[in-house]
Formats: sequence, structure tokens, C-alpha cells
Amino acid sequence: MNNPELNQIRPEDRPVHSWYRFVLSFPPHLVQEYVDRFQIRPPAQLLDPFCGTGTTVVEAKKLGIPSLGIEANPMAWFAGSVKTDWTPDPSGLVDTAQKISIAAAPLMAETRESHWHTLSADRQRLVLSNSISPLPLHKTLVLLEQMKHHAPPAYIRHLQLGLAKAVVNSVSNLRFGPEVGVGRARQDAPVLEAWLTEVEAMAQDLTTVQSNRGVPAVIHQADARQLLRVLTPNSIDAVITSPPYPNEKDYTRTTRLESVLLGFLGNRQDLRRLKEGLLRSNTRNVFKADQDDRWVANHGEIQRIAQAIEDRRVALGKTSGFERLYSRAVKLYFGGMARHLAELRGVLRPGAQLAYVVGDQKSYLQIMIRTGALLAELAEGLGYEPVGIDLFRTRLSTRTGEQMREEVVLLRWPGRMPPHPYPFGDDNSPGG
Repeated sequence: MNNPELNQIRPEDRPVHSWYRFVLSFPPHLVQEYVDRFQIRPPAQLLDPFCGTGTTVVEAKKLGIPSLGIEANPMAWFAGSVKTDWTPDPSGLVDTAQKISIAAAPLMAETRESHWHTLSADRQRLVLSNSISPLPLHKTLVLLEQMKHHAPPAYIRHLQLGLAKAVVNSVSNLRFGPEVGVGRARQDAPVLEAWLTEVEAMAQDLTTVQSNRGVPAVIHQADARQLLRVLTPNSIDAVITSPPYPNEKDYTRTTRLESVLLGFLGNRQDLRRLKEGLLRSNTRNVFKADQDDRWVANHGEIQRIAQAIEDRRVALGKTSGFERLYSRAVKLYFGGMARHLAELRGVLRPGAQLAYVVGDQKSYLQIMIRTGALLAELAEGLGYEPVGIDLFRTRLSTRTGEQMREEVVLLRWPGRMPPHPYPFGDDNSPGG
């Protein structure tokens, strides 16, 4: 039975979490469940190495638990960092927004289209075609310009995040279902009104969380496969996370418009650098020099799945460049996860408990990938103790109508390295 409500955010959990969320982000109540099960209490430190827009870290801060996050996507990192900053004065935030709106309103009213603000050619090429209409874009760029002129440093990041959410939900032509696409064009949009609504909601939320504003919560913009570059060895007591799944979802497209508007992406070179820092979960971020597949060169089941995908591709006569990469993308995904789990060992304390939310997939020519079971096997080979796999929910495949499992893989780190620390690697040596 399909149960999408399990992935929905509950009304009582909306404060702060709702400032900006990915579509299909896993819900705060799932974090609460595993915090309770793992009996995580201060001063224990919680980590989310694939933290997205910060669900685990925000919820940990709400619960009074010190936490850390790792996120490579700069827009998601920005959102999570703002959502864990509860220092702005709520009334000052709203007053600043109102002053900026007064300054921006007459500039937004420019009727000569030749005088409207636009994106540069490089930036325009990065966004989905027709993702925002000319007049709403003009108004949005005017508002961003006025923020830079008039917003104090204490408020500008919150004001920018409020606009990012307003643009996606109320200003742009984007639609999510769950893939990002372009819907009916909005020739005009109430940019100021939508933005002020988001800022006022932020201010209201800030008044409710002040008692925990001092709880440590830091999100690093970094690669989850290179944790020791930013984290202290032997410092983490628990992990609750949801990494990307092995499918054809290009996660950079989900945040592309706001990433360009806020200046995180300015050209194709910026986009390539972003993709190079991400786990390889789809063919759009596979590169010739990638070597993470070496980590699973000797893993029989992953190699079997990759070969089955390639055999079906040949049988079906699929010859596009992306289709030719399907089997390699699967090996790179699991190799990247093995590399991540190997690196993670260095930051965990003995007895650390871990929860990974992942989903089964059939994105690659309908070959089943049991993601949770494979990750548990990889982790066991790297010295982790598998504790179990919980069924979180089932979700309906829009392509086949099949019920797909979404699971929570539970692990424990015993604190000692196995005799063969890289058992599935090419010649038992790390790739990458």
C-alpha cells in the first residue's frame, strides 16, 4: 500500500523546517524517531553527511543536541546554514524587509521592457528554459539588488532564503511532481508580497525557538567522501542521513534557478565543479576521470546488476550517450558510498549508531536495485555491524505502478578496523 503521508512534514514540525525544503525530503519526525531509539542526548554529537537543506541538523538543534552537517550543493548548504542560524531579531528582520520593499517597489514598476533586469547569457543558459517569465525575473533581480544595498549582514541571508522559497513556490513557472519541470507561465507574479509572507513566517518561527538558539549546529560545504578534511577524528556519536539514491534524478536541477539567482552558479564551469563534488547518483554527473567504481570492483552483486543493465541496454538497442553510462553510474554510486563509509570510520566514536534512509530503484531499464541491502553489505565489509533494515514506507513508481520500498539501514561502528579495510576494492585498494 502506498503511504506518502509518512514522508509529509507534520504541522507541529513546520517551524524552521518549512523555510526551504527539497521536494520529497525525509521528514523531521523520522529524525525524532531515531534520536529516541539511539538515545542520543547532549553532549553526544549527531552528524548528517548528506544533509541537503538541513532536516537532521535543524531537528537536532530543536531537540538541544549538538550536530554537524555535510553538503556539497551550495544552495542546499546555504539553506541549511540559514535554517540553523536563529540569531536574527524577529522584529528587526521584518522591519528590514518592509524598508527594502518600499525601496524596491517603484523600481519593480518599470513598464519599459527594455529597462527590465535580466540574467547574463552565461547564467541564463544554466536555468531551465522558461523557468521564470521576464517580468517576475525583473522584479526578483530588483529585490535582490535592494537587499544588497539596504540589508544589514545580520539579516541578509535570511531575506535571501525567504526570496528563494518565494521564487520557487509563488514566482517561477517551475513545477515538481516529483521531478522538476516547467508548467504554465506566470506573466506576472506578486514577488514582494510572496517574499514578505515568507519573511514574516521566518520571524514568527524565530520567536518560538529562542531557547535553543545557542545549541551548536554547523554545516560544512564539503564532499561526503572526504569527511576528514572538515571533521575532527573520533568525534561523532550518531549518524542520521538520507543520501541520494541510484537513479536518473539530477539533484542540481532541483535548485538550479535559485542557485543562479543567488549567485552560487554563474557559468557552466561552476556547474561542473558542483557536480564533481557530488556522489555519482545519475549519469548527468558522471565524468571520464571518475574512479569510485574501483571501490566495488570485486563486489559480485553490484557487478551483476551493472552487467544486467548493460545487457538489457544492448538488447533494447538503447544507444544514447546517457544510456551507455547506466551501468557505470550504478558502479560509481555504490563505489562512492563505499568510499564515504570508509572515510566515515575515521570520525566515528566506538559504539556510534547510524541510520541511512534509502530507496529501492528500477530507474535503469527496470533492473531492480535493492539499495538498502547492498549498502548494508558494503558497510559490513568495511567493519560496521549491520543492526537491521526498517521499512520506512512504500512509494508508487510513476512509471510502472509498482510499490517500491524506502528503508532505513541501521548500522553500528564497533571502533576497530577489519583485517581487510577495503574488501571490495580493485586489488583491495581505494579508488578515487
